[in-house]
Amino acid sequence: MGAMKIKSWLFPFLLLIGTIAYAVLSRVQLPGDGFSTFGADTVRAKIVQIIEEGQIELGGNLQTYQVARVNILEGQYAGIVMEIDYGKRQIRSDDYLLEVGDQVMVSISKTPDNVVNAYFVDYVRTTPILWLTAIFALAIILISTWKGLRALLSMAFSLYIIIGYIIPHILIGEDPLRVSIIGSIILLAVSLYLTYGWTLKTHAAVISMALVLLLTGALSGLFVVFAKLNGTGDENVMFLMQLMDTPINLRGLLLGGMLIGALGVLDDLVTTQASAVFELHHANQSLGFRGLYNSAMRIGQDHVAATVNTLVLAYAGASLPMLLMFSLGHGDYGYLINFSFIAEEIVRTLVGSLGLVAAVPLTTVIAIFLAQRAESLGRWEQLLGPEGGGEEHHH
Repeated sequence: MGAMKIKSWLFPFLLLIGTIAYAVLSRVQLPGDGFSTFGADTVRAKIVQIIEEGQIELGGNLQTYQVARVNILEGQYAGIVMEIDYGKRQIRSDDYLLEVGDQVMVSISKTPDNVVNAYFVDYVRTTPILWLTAIFALAIILISTWKGLRALLSMAFSLYIIIGYIIPHILIGEDPLRVSIIGSIILLAVSLYLTYGWTLKTHAAVISMALVLLLTGALSGLFVVFAKLNGTGDENVMFLMQLMDTPINLRGLLLGGMLIGALGVLDDLVTTQASAVFELHHANQSLGFRGLYNSAMRIGQDHVAATVNTLVLAYAGASLPMLLMFSLGHGDYGYLINFSFIAEEIVRTLVGSLGLVAAVPLTTVIAIFLAQRAESLGRWEQLLGPEGGGEEHHH
């Protein structure tokens, strides 16, 4: 059993090392267009003195403004004290006031006559975000122990692939759909095997997810063309088109985004469904294919219903300000769905939900096929690994 345990984790780590090596070796040089993007001219600064504080009327609203001295902490002007105003020129949407010792983000610009000005951008929120991240990681490790630690490593690896592989290759003009498919395969394989080990349960989840991703991609491509969507619904896409010299396939970018978005939800669903099949089979090995299928499907049906509702609520929550503005203008929601930025989200949600629906029976069948043959693998068990339903299931 000890040898089997070692073998079950040898393959995932070899896979992890191999994919990291692939991502590093395929690293590309991003185009140096020389334009300033969001945050390019922003540096951290510390409030050292509040010079002035008062009331000012902007847009018919009375608000508090402040003028403060800040010490620039980084960049070309590090160590230099400058003045910024807060709430004197722009309408504020919060009730926070600057205090001595606060760290803020400021934007520094130089006029044609070489006068340097600093402007308040936002608060530095690194510390609270790091505390929240640490609490999150600690909670995951306390609840799931070593499996939770492997899940955190998988999450970090997923971010690395997205930032280090998918985004750079899209920016140099490669087909976003092809890059997203390759990145998704890397993500699902390494993340699942690193978290759950080289087991039959993980094999069932990976095979199911690969098939569902192909189905989701085909449905996405069909309805993107059918609904005449071109990927320009997001204003960030239009801004990207203006900044870049390298042309990007916007429709492929939309399809790639749909696949990556579906990957996160499918990860949860197929893994849970495969686990349910193996646990049910272990609890009652007298169940035949039909009995095991019906029992697992009852679990999967509840999971799909809850997950689909979660998707709809997530998109509705993200679009709430826009929906409020539309309702304020007494708009017709039947008319609203024709706008590309709304239609893209609807297609994304419904296609992703169809993928979830298809994932349940598909994962159930594949997991049953592997679970019922786990006892008769013989020498193949050394290659394919144990069942993966818990240590007490291994032979």
